[in-house]
Amino acid sequence: MTVQSAFQEEAKRIDEVLADIRKQLREIGPRYTGNDFTEQMLELQREQREQRLNVAEREPYFGRIDFQEDAKPAPKPLYIGKAGVADQRTNEVMVVDWRAPVASLFYAFSGGEAPIAYESPDGEVEGTVHLKRNLLVREGKLERVVDSYVRGQEDESVTDEFLLYRLGENKDNKLRDIVSTIQQEQDRIIRTDKNKAVFIQGVAGSGKTTVALHRLAYLLYRYAGSVRADRMVIFAPNRMFLDYISGVLPELGVGDILQTTFADWGLDQLGQTVRLDEAYDPMAYWFEQPRTREELLASAGRVKGSLAFKALVDAKLALTEASLIPDEPFEPMAGWRVTPSMIAEWLATDDVGEPYMKRRARLVSRLKRWLESEWKARRQTDAKLKAKLNAKLNAYAKKIPAPTPAQLYASLLAEPAAQALLPAKSAAATIKQLKAALIRPEDLAPLVYVQVRLNGFEGSPYDHIVIDEAQDYSPFQLEALKLCQRQPSMTVLGDLQQGIHGYAGIHGWTELTSLFPQADTGYYELDRSYRSTMEIIEFANRVLGGMGDGVKPAVPVFRSGEAVDVVRAATDERRLDDVVATVRDWQRSGEYRTIAVLGRNIASCDGIAARLREAGIEAALVQSKQEAYGGGLTVVPAYLAKGLEFDAVLVADADGVSYGVNDAKLLYVACTRALHKLKLLYRGELTSLVAEPAAV
Repeated sequence: MTVQSAFQEEAKRIDEVLADIRKQLREIGPRYTGNDFTEQMLELQREQREQRLNVAEREPYFGRIDFQEDAKPAPKPLYIGKAGVADQRTNEVMVVDWRAPVASLFYAFSGGEAPIAYESPDGEVEGTVHLKRNLLVREGKLERVVDSYVRGQEDESVTDEFLLYRLGENKDNKLRDIVSTIQQEQDRIIRTDKNKAVFIQGVAGSGKTTVALHRLAYLLYRYAGSVRADRMVIFAPNRMFLDYISGVLPELGVGDILQTTFADWGLDQLGQTVRLDEAYDPMAYWFEQPRTREELLASAGRVKGSLAFKALVDAKLALTEASLIPDEPFEPMAGWRVTPSMIAEWLATDDVGEPYMKRRARLVSRLKRWLESEWKARRQTDAKLKAKLNAKLNAYAKKIPAPTPAQLYASLLAEPAAQALLPAKSAAATIKQLKAALIRPEDLAPLVYVQVRLNGFEGSPYDHIVIDEAQDYSPFQLEALKLCQRQPSMTVLGDLQQGIHGYAGIHGWTELTSLFPQADTGYYELDRSYRSTMEIIEFANRVLGGMGDGVKPAVPVFRSGEAVDVVRAATDERRLDDVVATVRDWQRSGEYRTIAVLGRNIASCDGIAARLREAGIEAALVQSKQEAYGGGLTVVPAYLAKGLEFDAVLVADADGVSYGVNDAKLLYVACTRALHKLKLLYRGELTSLVAEPAAV
């Protein structure tokens, strides 16, 4: 079949499928708004069906695979889309949902005539692939058809054509789904069993965030009935990043998943009884000037996030739990006596796994019932005596500790063991802040952990947790989150090579993987970068040099572009002039929808934004607490750009003062934000992290 005839065939089918989808949408009818429970359940099903059809109408499908099952006489064409669609008259499947078992063939098959198989609910199904075809549909019109495999006519040169075409497209201000271009190694992660803590080490541009989001959509499909969207949560590094990824799940037909930051979530768990110290911005503090590795390792954030510090918290909680059994008996009057051993027997019959404050409340209630029982058994009637006995009970109950999380935490920090572990004066400063209901970010994990241990987790346990940029998380944060699940079910993703928050995060994945039983843990590496051109990735790899961290360097897809520009300016004034000239050139070219100018710190970005305004160029200046990224031209400190991507990036101050030997990861982050074009400007001496400038 010729390319033209294949296109015509597929265009005709697209029109037919779209016509059927639109007919089904028209037939759904008006919404039910009554109170009949059965009708309400049917209406819910209709809403879900309408949502699937709306997704399918925008893009009915993106792939086709002709698969011949063993013992079947001929291959059957299977069309893969974001939402499954069936013919209402015949019930024949017109579009296979990308999450269905048979759809895994489309992602797993990479060529060759050897038999292939997939796992169906009825067992393994073996067969042969005859055709694998990619289709690009926009606004109901077929735009592109690419055959990546035709049995008997395999041509390796076209295998990645469709992927490269999609990667070469310009980006806007939102992350997109990758359902049409999921690669084999990504699909393997997405379809991993639910009851695991899955760790993904993914280089910049490897698609790890989108893989995690697609994994949520897959789990909801695969485990429908036992997994619910409203019992899932996504933790992102900041609110701007949440805005950036906000469109992916709705496009996949998934809603109701909580998307938050650890800070916002933690404050909610504490009932907003404390607030973050607004005067302390950890990123500004650690990034406004270069810091040594020794400073990072000795920071309060590293210590308070460590398992050693958690051990101190556990010991303090154990002492508190032991205090449920008082040292003295309760004897409201002569002959009326409850001994500590009796209380120990009572507590032994309770669920010892329940939170401390619930067990304490149950104990106090039991003491009240005992007192009532004794009163009746002894046939007492004196009201004054009863009031006196109740007062003694209240006084006795007050001796059983009932600390708030903040009180217990402050008490721990006052102890010599905690003060010896923390930097000088750190404990005293935190105690002082706690009295004013203020905390710093590193105090959230211990406080939330104490809150859940004391009072339990409010709400239903999470079915699944996603943690993005997890290299910036501490072990204690994961320990706090583990308390919010019955069994481990997490997708934990990040990149050690982008671990710029060394003052709080991890320095190796074993710090987190070791928190889970090995049988409940999965570890994957994604070392192929789909974001940037070969030239940009190779340049960024040189920046990291031999740093390692036991992580493989990024491997670019074969997408070539322009060489990276490295330009020296004679003065700082000339450097700012070059920034203006470069931005003007890029905007006039019309090649780039999103452009970022990255400064080393806030002061640098303020100066750049001011000069652009003087030149009549409008640019958005990103601040640390910004909640949305609007696309277009953006000026942003390099440490706030992590997780974002832009068509073109200008690193505006690549000198040795701004990027010292300890800033390799930060410069790597800056360089790997670029998809198609990267340029570095500097004055004075070029940073030693760039060994071989591409141009001078």
